[in-house]
Amino acid sequence: MNTELLKLLENDARLTADQLSVMLECDKSEIEKEIKECEENGTILGYKAIVDWEKTEKESVTAMIDVKLTPQRDRGFDRVAEKIYNYPEVKSVYLMSGAYDLSVLIEGKTMKEVAFFVSQKLSTIEAVNSTATHFILHKYKDKGVLYNGGEIDERGNFN
Repeated sequence: MNTELLKLLENDARLTADQLSVMLECDKSEIEKEIKECEENGTILGYKAIVDWEKTEKESVTAMIDVKLTPQRDRGFDRVAEKIYNYPEVKSVYLMSGAYDLSVLIEGKTMKEVAFFVSQKLSTIEAVNSTATHFILHKYKDKGVLYNGGEIDERGNFN
């Protein structure tokens, strides 16, 4: 598997097989074959655009919720994580080290909708012991992409 190909696609999934073959100095058919294999074996899971929703009319609230769990017999955290990631408002779920077991990224229309999700859906799951909700106020960088044109803040530069 060509990790350079995967890095290029992860950085810009719009690159064509022609462009990738020039960049990697190999045959276009080889690139197409490798991409197809990666899609079929689940190495490439999908292609998504990164959107700055603050520049649109869409109103939404994003929150990161830390969740402390009791592991399930024979399944650890997997069964609870599966239950959580099947809710439509859940965008990401990560198993974490540290004080909390899962980190859940959700999106709602309002803070009240997020609070309802936490109190009525998440907290009612039997294995959930506690939660801590953190609302995202502003994104500076996401998936390697800078928001707002990547403006540099010079206030901390005292040289």
